[in-house]
Amino acid sequence: MSEEKKGGLDLSLVRRVIGLASPYKKEFYSTIILSILLAGMAMVGPILVQRAIDYHIIRFDLPGLQHIVLLMILALVVETVMRYYFGFLSAWLGTSIIRDLRQRVYSHVIFSRLQYFDTTPIGTSTTRTITDVEAVNDTFSEGLIAIFSDILTIIVAIAFMFWFNWQLALVSLIPLPFLLIVTRWFQRGVKSSFQDERTQIGRLNAFLQEHITGMRIIQIFNVEKQEKDKFTGINAQLRDANVRGIWYYSLFFPAVEILLATAVGLMVWYASGQMVWNSVEHNSVIDVSSVGTISLYIMLINRLFRPLRFIADKVNTIQRGVIAAERVFKLLDKDSTITDTGTFIPERSKGKLEFDHVWFAYEHENYILKDLSFTLPAGETLAIVGATGSGKTSTMSLLGRFYEINKGAIKIDDVSIDQYKLPALRSQMSIVLQDVFLFAGSVYDNITLRNESITREKVMEASKAIGAHEFIMRLPGGYDYKVMERGATLSMGQRQLISFVRALVYDPAILILDEATSSIDTESEQVVQTAIEKLVKGRTSVVIAHRLSTIRHAHKIMVLDKGEMKEFGSHDQLIAHDGFYKKLYDMQFMQEKAVA
Repeated sequence: MSEEKKGGLDLSLVRRVIGLASPYKKEFYSTIILSILLAGMAMVGPILVQRAIDYHIIRFDLPGLQHIVLLMILALVVETVMRYYFGFLSAWLGTSIIRDLRQRVYSHVIFSRLQYFDTTPIGTSTTRTITDVEAVNDTFSEGLIAIFSDILTIIVAIAFMFWFNWQLALVSLIPLPFLLIVTRWFQRGVKSSFQDERTQIGRLNAFLQEHITGMRIIQIFNVEKQEKDKFTGINAQLRDANVRGIWYYSLFFPAVEILLATAVGLMVWYASGQMVWNSVEHNSVIDVSSVGTISLYIMLINRLFRPLRFIADKVNTIQRGVIAAERVFKLLDKDSTITDTGTFIPERSKGKLEFDHVWFAYEHENYILKDLSFTLPAGETLAIVGATGSGKTSTMSLLGRFYEINKGAIKIDDVSIDQYKLPALRSQMSIVLQDVFLFAGSVYDNITLRNESITREKVMEASKAIGAHEFIMRLPGGYDYKVMERGATLSMGQRQLISFVRALVYDPAILILDEATSSIDTESEQVVQTAIEKLVKGRTSVVIAHRLSTIRHAHKIMVLDKGEMKEFGSHDQLIAHDGFYKKLYDMQFMQEKAVA
């Protein structure tokens, strides 16, 4: 937080929040003008009441009183219309700003490097995009503009009080220092509870996202009760944070009412004493015209204390929004998006791949890949094998710049991937992952990803080529069958076939398969393996496989161990070499033979 604070608020953050309104200057200044006018209108009613009492009621001047009543009605109508437009404009301004901010946050998240998602819980990103952004909305619609109007009302009310009678004004303001002390205590306490509340909401969202996604594991291992107890603990901490805030509110508002009543009582006591003293000291009748002034001060005190009472609440609304804004701005300021400075946009890549002394680490210098170099001619297939953690998937991820290398260069058709425009680079390749992700929606939408340039005929043609058309047509609704979240209603093999069709309809020059057959049964593997053979034909392909029998026909096989390339060549060459690859092959062959 910035050191420039006042009243517990970080003023630099407040200015940055106000800066979000820059695209809507006309609406912003309109609300400011309306708030100034409303501050003046708030004084019209009390003044008209004072004049009605002192100049018309005590003199039984009915025509004059009727004139004052008509003015009061007119003032009320004007103030109502102004308050309507003020409320509507401030709310419209807040929602428009939040729409833009939410779009910025989502765009920042969706274009972030994968390191961001590796280290940030999904629930945290959800909280930033929805809950925290909504709190910033409250800062505008219920905080900053409204508090400006309230401050103007307070200033105008105090000015009028001193203008009419400075003695009564001083007496009426005696409780004001106590109100400021109580307000300061309230602000500090509620700010602390708000900060705790935001933290607990983030924890709760992250917990729910993670555990609902992993519900199958929770039920398989029969740990529902333990996870329910964890949720109960987090939920209780969120409740405690809310209750602490409610406790401050329950003390603050009664305290304000007491101080308001004290101010009115002091003013009436002083005014009455002055009236009695004048009548006794000067042996004169009480000046009944002062009754109107007393009524005026009672109304002005209410005009003064009502904004003061709500100003504390609105300051805390601003504090709540500033706390949320700090989280949002921290996300936006985080350098997690991919730097896209490339300009090269090829019509279609030939597919030649080259790794030139590539070093890569997810964090610091704990290198996952070490001095990796190889060349794969266009149209050939490279199979990458190795133990878990050897760097196979990392190698695949670097091709599409999902992660940035630390040293060296990766080239496609002799052009460094840094020089490619990022969308152009990724449009040259399709990736089929081991864990196939399907969105809630139709099979057709999951294949095309709502790309309108891909026709239904092209989808059906690709499905027939892969061998997925028959099973899709057996689904209720065929290609319009509604897939549940993550494709839960389809088998692993069916999901994998859909992902192959998805890869084929985008017609990539480079195809990457990340252990596409590792999680499916033998019968499905035969279907998928046939699909793979059709998919890789005529394309540069990088295949990561744990079953060596599925890659023996690859043009080149690269053996990785702890991030280093141990061997590189064809299947026959590596078998003849009698090295690392042959040991892996013989070990797996013996395991498969034993299982058979």
